[in-house]
Amino acid sequence: MRDLESSKMTREKAKAASTKQASLGEDIDLAKYSSSAEELPYQENPLQLPVEHQKQMAQAGIILDEQSQRSGTIIQMDNSVVHSLARQEGLELMATSQALKKYDWILDYWWQAVAVDSDKYTAHVELHQNDGYFIRALPHTKVIYPVQACLYLAKNELAQNAHNIIIAEEGSELHIITGCTTDPKQESGLHLGISEFYIKPGAKLTFTMIHNWTPGIAVRPRSGIIVEENGIFLSNYVIMKPVHSLQTYPTARCMGKNATVRFNSILVATAGSMMDIGSRVFLDGAGSKTEIISRAITTGGDIIARGYIEGNAPDVKGHLECRGLILQKKGAIHAIPELKGNLAGIDLSHEAAVGKIAEEELEYLMARGLTRTEATATIVRGFLRVDIEGLPPELSTELKRAVEASEKELM
Repeated sequence: MRDLESSKMTREKAKAASTKQASLGEDIDLAKYSSSAEELPYQENPLQLPVEHQKQMAQAGIILDEQSQRSGTIIQMDNSVVHSLARQEGLELMATSQALKKYDWILDYWWQAVAVDSDKYTAHVELHQNDGYFIRALPHTKVIYPVQACLYLAKNELAQNAHNIIIAEEGSELHIITGCTTDPKQESGLHLGISEFYIKPGAKLTFTMIHNWTPGIAVRPRSGIIVEENGIFLSNYVIMKPVHSLQTYPTARCMGKNATVRFNSILVATAGSMMDIGSRVFLDGAGSKTEIISRAITTGGDIIARGYIEGNAPDVKGHLECRGLILQKKGAIHAIPELKGNLAGIDLSHEAAVGKIAEEELEYLMARGLTRTEATATIVRGFLRVDIEGLPPELSTELKRAVEASEKELM
C-alpha cells in the first residue's frame, strides 16, 4: 500500500512537470481556464436534469430513460458528480473522491498506468483534480448490460480535471459506454481526463467512448491500460462532431501471457477541427496480440492518425491499419504507423491508405440511379462501418446509432 510519503512524492513530481510541454498536438495555455466551479446538486433521478443537457448526453450515447438497458450510470457535470447508481450486484460505481475514502488500497492504482509527470496536462489534473469516476467489476462478475459514464462540461472557460479508475477483476466481464460532451452554447472550455484501466487475469473490458464536443473545446485525455494474463481490452472511439483541438494517445501494455488489446477509431474532422489521435501497444507478454484499426475522414479539418506497436516477447502478433478519406479541397490526413520488434519470432504488420473517393466508384453507383451526392453518401457510410469483433449487442447498437446520427450532418 502506498503511504503518505509516496503521495507527497507524486505531487512533487506533478509540480515539477506542471510546465512540461506535451510532446504531441497543439500546446494549450492552461492559464486561460479556471479549475473552479460551483457545486451542483445531486440528482437521485437524472431525468430531473435540464432537457437540453439530456439531449447532448443522448448524442454521446448516454441514455437516461429508466427503461434503458444499463447496469449503472454515473454523471459528472463540471466538477460535481450529480448522479451515481449501480444496478447490478458485483458492480461498484462511484465518484473517485468517494472511492478514495472507502478504499485506501486505491492509492496502489493511482498514477500507475499513466505517469503523473507525463506532461503538463497530467500534472495539472493531479494538482487541480475535480473528481472523476471509479468503476469496478468484482471477481468473476459478468456485467449484463453496459455501464454508462458521462463527463459533461457546462461552465464556460472551465478546465474539467477528471481522474478515472476502472478495474475489471479476475474473470470478470465489463462493458462501458462513456460519453463526453458539453453545453451546446459553450464557447470555450478544456477537458482533461485521466483514465487508468486494470484488466486482471482472464477478465474482459469493452470500452466505447463517444465524443460530442463543440467548436470551442480543447480536449486532452490521457489513458493507460494494463492487461494481465489472458485478459482482453477492447476500445472503440468515435468522434464525428466539431472540436477545436483534440490530442490523445492511449497506451496499453500487455503484461501477461496471451493478453489481447484492440483499438478501433472512427474520426471525422470538420473545418476548423484539429485532431491528433493514436494508440500505442506494448506486447510484453508471450503470445500477446493487438490490432489497431482507424477510419478517418476530413471535411476540412486536419487529422494526424498515429499507431505504434512494439513486440517485446516471443510469439506476439500485431496489426495496424489506418485508412483515410479527404472529401473537401481543404483539410489533411497524416497517417503515422510505427512498428518496432525487439526479438525474433514476432509477427507485426501495418497498412495505411489516404486519398479521395475513386471516380469509378461514384460512376458505378450513379449508373444505377443514384445522384452524385447519394453515391458519395453511400461510399462514406460503408467506409465508416467497421465490423468490430467481440462487441456486445448493446454496445454495437449504440455505436451504430452514433455513426448514423452524424452521417446526415457529415454529408
